[in-house]
Amino acid sequence: MIRLAQPAELPYLQQLENASGEQFRDAGMPEIADDAPMSLEDLGAHEVWVAIGAEGVPVAFIAVGDVDGATHVHQVSVHPSHARQGIGAALIEHVTHADRAVTLTTFRDIPWNAPYYERLGFQVLEDVSPGLASIMSEEASRGLDPATRVAMGLLPAQVRA
Repeated sequence: MIRLAQPAELPYLQQLENASGEQFRDAGMPEIADDAPMSLEDLGAHEVWVAIGAEGVPVAFIAVGDVDGATHVHQVSVHPSHARQGIGAALIEHVTHADRAVTLTTFRDIPWNAPYYERLGFQVLEDVSPGLASIMSEEASRGLDPATRVAMGLLPAQVRA
């Protein structure tokens, strides 16, 4: 089941994001695993959807907002115990609309990042909008190497209706 997150769940979603980030340690990126999760303020400022597990608690979430007229995925996190079950893809599909592009920024070479999104139909954006450029600039200011990052988009014609 996918539903909007409840305000009381937001602190738990931070824990979920931390758990999901642990896989970066094995990829040789401990600084990403140690990075702080989205703040409660940022989570509260976005539209946040959760996937509910058998225990009745969120096992994954997606935080989206509008960036230059597109639905922008600011964060998608799946708890490791529920990874590789199609939950992330279901969340992305849930926030797609036939008349809007979906955008995100991600790591170019991490298998569960850009290569994963390519399998979902996203394409690397060579020309980024001003809003995406601002997001990527902010990421660089936090220490993310721009050479390892990429902006991707799922164009409206590609979005599953």
